[in-house]
Amino acid sequence: MSLHYTDEDLARWFDDGTLTRSERCIGGVSQLERHGDVLIADVQGTAARPYRVKIDLAASMRTPRSRLQGDCSCPVGQNCKHMAATLMVYLLDGAIEDDERFPLGAGTDGGLEQPVRPQLLAELSRWQAMRSQPAKPVRNGVIFELSTVNHRPSVLMRKVKYRGDGGIEFGKWTEITAEMLLTPPNYLTPADMSIIAQLWAERRATSPEPRIDINATLALIVASGHGWVFCGRDRVPARAGAPRQGALHWEVDEVDGELLSFPSLQLDGDAEGLVLGNAAGYLDPVTGEVGPLLLDVSTQDADFFLSLPPLLPSEAPVVAQVLQQMDPALPRPGSIDPMRTLQISAMTPVLRLHSFEYRPAWMSRRGPSQWADFATVAFEYDEHVRFLDDPNVFVHDGDGALALLPRDPAEEARRERELRGFHLHRDTAPRASLEGAGPQFVLRSQDWTRLMLQDVPQLEALGWKVEVDDDFRHRITLVDDIDLDIQPSQTEDGWFDLGLDIQVDGRTVPLAPLLHTVLQTDPRWLRGQIDAIDDDEHVMLSADDNTHLAIRAVRLKPVIALLADLFSQRGAPLRVSSRDRGRLRALQDDARLQFKGNQDTRALVQRLLQTPALEEIAAPAGLAASLRPYQLQGLAWLQYLRQQDLGGVLADDMGLGKTLQTLAHILLEKEQGRLQRPALVVVPTSLLHNWSSEAARFAPDLRVLVLHGADRAAHFDRIGEHDLVLTTYPLVWRDEEALLAHDYHLLILDEAQQAKNAKSKAAIALRTLHARHRLCLTGTPLENHLGELWAQFDFLLPGLLGNEKQFNQHWRHPIERGSDPQRAHLLAQRLRPFMLRRRKDQVAAELPPKTEITRTVALEGAQRDLYETVRASMEAKVREAVAAQGLGRSHILVLDALLKLRQVCCDPRLLPGETGKRSAPSAKLDLLRDMLPEMVEEGRRILLFSQFTSMLALIAQALDEMGLAHVQLTGDTQDRATPVQRFMQGEVPIFLISLKAGGVGLNLTAADTVIHFDPWWNPAAERQATDRAHRIGQQQPVFVYRLIAAGSIEERIAELQQRKAALADSILEGGDASGPRFNDEDLEALLAPLPGVVPKGKRGRPPRA
Repeated sequence: MSLHYTDEDLARWFDDGTLTRSERCIGGVSQLERHGDVLIADVQGTAARPYRVKIDLAASMRTPRSRLQGDCSCPVGQNCKHMAATLMVYLLDGAIEDDERFPLGAGTDGGLEQPVRPQLLAELSRWQAMRSQPAKPVRNGVIFELSTVNHRPSVLMRKVKYRGDGGIEFGKWTEITAEMLLTPPNYLTPADMSIIAQLWAERRATSPEPRIDINATLALIVASGHGWVFCGRDRVPARAGAPRQGALHWEVDEVDGELLSFPSLQLDGDAEGLVLGNAAGYLDPVTGEVGPLLLDVSTQDADFFLSLPPLLPSEAPVVAQVLQQMDPALPRPGSIDPMRTLQISAMTPVLRLHSFEYRPAWMSRRGPSQWADFATVAFEYDEHVRFLDDPNVFVHDGDGALALLPRDPAEEARRERELRGFHLHRDTAPRASLEGAGPQFVLRSQDWTRLMLQDVPQLEALGWKVEVDDDFRHRITLVDDIDLDIQPSQTEDGWFDLGLDIQVDGRTVPLAPLLHTVLQTDPRWLRGQIDAIDDDEHVMLSADDNTHLAIRAVRLKPVIALLADLFSQRGAPLRVSSRDRGRLRALQDDARLQFKGNQDTRALVQRLLQTPALEEIAAPAGLAASLRPYQLQGLAWLQYLRQQDLGGVLADDMGLGKTLQTLAHILLEKEQGRLQRPALVVVPTSLLHNWSSEAARFAPDLRVLVLHGADRAAHFDRIGEHDLVLTTYPLVWRDEEALLAHDYHLLILDEAQQAKNAKSKAAIALRTLHARHRLCLTGTPLENHLGELWAQFDFLLPGLLGNEKQFNQHWRHPIERGSDPQRAHLLAQRLRPFMLRRRKDQVAAELPPKTEITRTVALEGAQRDLYETVRASMEAKVREAVAAQGLGRSHILVLDALLKLRQVCCDPRLLPGETGKRSAPSAKLDLLRDMLPEMVEEGRRILLFSQFTSMLALIAQALDEMGLAHVQLTGDTQDRATPVQRFMQGEVPIFLISLKAGGVGLNLTAADTVIHFDPWWNPAAERQATDRAHRIGQQQPVFVYRLIAAGSIEERIAELQQRKAALADSILEGGDASGPRFNDEDLEALLAPLPGVVPKGKRGRPPRA
């Protein structure tokens, strides 16, 4: 038989989407054979085992409108992409030769038998499924209460609930209504309905046709006296009859020349049997008797038996074996040819996940299509698959013979219940049509991602097989390994380009853009909350081709911690400096990445990472000083930086000899023949003389050139002839052209925080100078904000911390604004290899103790009134300005208000103008008048610091009045050496110093007392000033006094000092940076009234509760 079909037939049998998807399955079609008119093939789909496809070509092409007849073992079952792929391959390859034909019927030549009709197999399977279903427990029902009222019978109906323990809970009485008979509640049994119908008839004289128990109804009819038995044209009055015996049997009759077997019910005499539902009865048209019918099988089985179609001879053996297995009492047609029951080794539940694109009926064709996501359930009995609710128990074995499949309905039901624990429930209104795939299950939460990542592993652990359809929208690929590709940059020397990739289904996917999206959408990764993210949490990534990926957070944490600052710009290359060896080492050791660089690059990275330990080093022979152990360690560290071609910050505390260590480093370079170019040292003007004198004292072999004064240009040509060249920050940009004419072995910035403004002329000029090595010296690398730290490292190691915008975005703002200790720790870790910082209490145990004392003094009288007048006036102005334009834009007005309050605390005469200040005393100056004479009499040597040079003038005037000798140093002092010399030689006991003029660079170990007349915002500046006395060489205990106006702005400044100190410690020493920055709440505290003063009212925002 030649069967031909065309593309038009394919378009009739399959929709466009199925045909499109089938093209991907064509390559998976194998074992394609034609057996008679039936095509059989295996098609590889998403499951591990290929799907089995059978297509009846003859039935499918009987008429031009015939539907495709066949099935597939996939979840769809019929008209699926696998069947379409099979037909396409058959059409493309041309007709294949017949291999083996199925029998076509008993009447054909050759005596071949006709196969059992699918409709008959379905009916038998449905029968068996009904028998295997457990009886549903009865939960609700009714009882009829019988009683008498005035000697008359009374019947009342009451609702009840049947408990699991067999008890009964009695409910309310229920009235019998017409609605109850028309639409009976589910809990009423047929017997209940029969009685209810009788009661209703007695009350209403009419009765609608109820759902009935046939025997009860027959009995009621007989008892009513109105029943008749109809036989032909005659009617015989009905009367109750005794139970009679009936028997099921098969009758054989000839139809169109073929013997067929008909199911039949046989009774004695002329009676006719009735079988309906759970009851059977008979009618005798001769006697009019009506009564129950007795059978050897259940009435349900009898009902199914009598519903069977006539059997062909070839079908009789199959039906006979099925009836024998169900109930031996059931009569069997013809001779029995036993049908084999398969031996099944295991039953595996299968959860299949689908996405189905559809367009709702109410939506126009131009409207967007929608998607339905759902699951179907099947059971694999070895290689045989049956969907949930499919009652089919017949299969063809390997030889093509029909066999019974031993289904386990109880286990199938238990597995369905198991799905409810994962929030999968039957969809009562499915939107997709998958004919033959059984019921559809949906997630009530629609959280398919959770199902894939968390529930699927649990289901698999319970023995489920989970198969994902090609079109399932929530397919997730789990990723674990991350590849690191590192190559020398093609555009910048000394840099590496990093590539982070993951492997997905055999292809390489760049990870960097995916991580950029994670950082943008999940703020936890950038707000110090990485540790709070559970290691096992899955992070979702979406590739450009809509591939959904998941990776455990524990794999991303070290990568993001190390590289987060590089993801600030999407699409920008990931670039790491070769000097950033800590990060390179961590990428290799901590991040557990798979290194994919070539061998040459790997060798280069390994050489960079082979960091030698600091070797003990001897001081240079020409050094006219003995170095302490920590200073020798500092010298070794400076030598290591030079050896590794790195820059660094020597950030020892004031007084630990940073200048001496640096001179020893320069001298050692000269003695070992490496100082072939000069070392250029840039210093504050106030330290120029100190550097020159200490170089002459400790390293007399160095040829020193000081570039200062009006005649310095005359020495520009001689720069190359010297070992050490000294210049100042104000001059470096003025002399930029002359300095650029030479190359330097070392470029050193002392008090490097003075170059904290990267946009200043001096900072710009410094970056243009050519030097092999760069160093920064500072006791306070961080004074006010992290931008100062960036400026220093941008000079030392450009690019290490990114550009200023990147640094602010990734480091400064999260740490300063958000108090991010995690980020502060990472920054400290990043900078640690390039910074050496020792505290005096750590390395100089021989220093005498330092005692810090805070002396508070209350503002009284006119000074107190003046403070409150100024405070109230400025507070009102500040509040109005902040309310109008915000704190950031009110900066100038805020600083002016705070300045005035600080001036009132020191001395009212510091205020500009004359109003009210002449008569106001200074409580702190009065305290000083009490303290100083006694201290001088005790032999104390006193350094007195103030921010205000005008205050120093007032203090000097008071000292003159008291006859106390003193010297003074401010920014206006031309001769700095003389006052220092007079104090150090003991000529005067008191040294008045402005904080900015004398806070750094002075060695005043003759002092044993330090007085800070007024606090400053920056705690580092105060520490530097204190360290003029408490430093190496000090032999006496040092007492530090801070004079504070009680309850005033000065107390708030002291609190802010502690917060700034915490920020600096967190970066420089790995401490905790949990203190907040200056904000509007701090401003409110700074402008708070003195204790005991009740404000008259506040404008702007309301006062805090």
